[in-house]
Amino acid sequence: MIYQRTIAKTVTVTGVGLHSGFRVNLTLKPAGVNKGIVFIRTDLEDKPSVPCQPFLVNDTRLSSTLINENKVRVATVEHLMSALACYGVDNIIVELSAPEVPIMDGSSNSFLYLLNEAGIVEQEAKKKYIKILQPQEIIEPDKWVKLIPFDGFKLKFSIRYDHPLFKPEWSEYAVDFSKHSYISEISRARTFAFMYEIENIHKNGLGRGGNLNNAIVIDDDTVLNKGGLRFNDEFVRHKILDAIGDMYIAGHQIIGAFEGFKSGHAINNKLLRQLMNNKDAWTYVEFDNEDDVPNSFHYVA
Repeated sequence: MIYQRTIAKTVTVTGVGLHSGFRVNLTLKPAGVNKGIVFIRTDLEDKPSVPCQPFLVNDTRLSSTLINENKVRVATVEHLMSALACYGVDNIIVELSAPEVPIMDGSSNSFLYLLNEAGIVEQEAKKKYIKILQPQEIIEPDKWVKLIPFDGFKLKFSIRYDHPLFKPEWSEYAVDFSKHSYISEISRARTFAFMYEIENIHKNGLGRGGNLNNAIVIDDDTVLNKGGLRFNDEFVRHKILDAIGDMYIAGHQIIGAFEGFKSGHAINNKLLRQLMNNKDAWTYVEFDNEDDVPNSFHYVA
């Protein structure tokens, strides 16, 4: 039988919110079976909780932000969600002392280290997956995104920017997790921004905690970060990292294939909402035998 997963012990890390600029303590705690992924704002009276659900993503300006019925916000969840998806964590409590998950180095790698420190344990309940039965697609004027049936989990992403660093051969990436490792191929890819965007980002009250230690910054023809890029195609790899996190807001890993062209958090969430609303397009599946699980989901323990 394939069982649900949580963490073995409580772990804590301190960082800064990319958009709020607030110092934040992040604490991960084990959760019981069928509890899902729940965020708790420890800085607010009564420590309100915000469950991780597609229909609570109500702000997608440069991140995925959950907002519950009482307007309690938890911002920039996508990188942590991406790391949780890597290890197939079903149930966990995420405590935050501020309205945003810390950005760490701009990738999901720090969260993987934190999860490794906590340890992953199986629980006494069957694990559920979301299996795509019918293609789902959102098309907008200059972008599109879709999920299609596939016996595993793979992603293909394309980006387009009129900039010398975004060469065609570095602007498309595909990863099939039956053949490739999330840890080595995706987790180290960092978020990025252009210098010309930063003033406007700040005017909108965002990016206040951003710096060269937690984001790639691009000027007219080069990367300003010391050491440059971790991959020639780090930008599109990070978009895949984001998409994995955005899809895992469904609360279960998806058996299917994701494809995106210039998509971001807003259209990713539209796709997930459309999927959830179309009950004929997906189903929950469980596995009694490990051999029946698609190779994409044979996790690192």
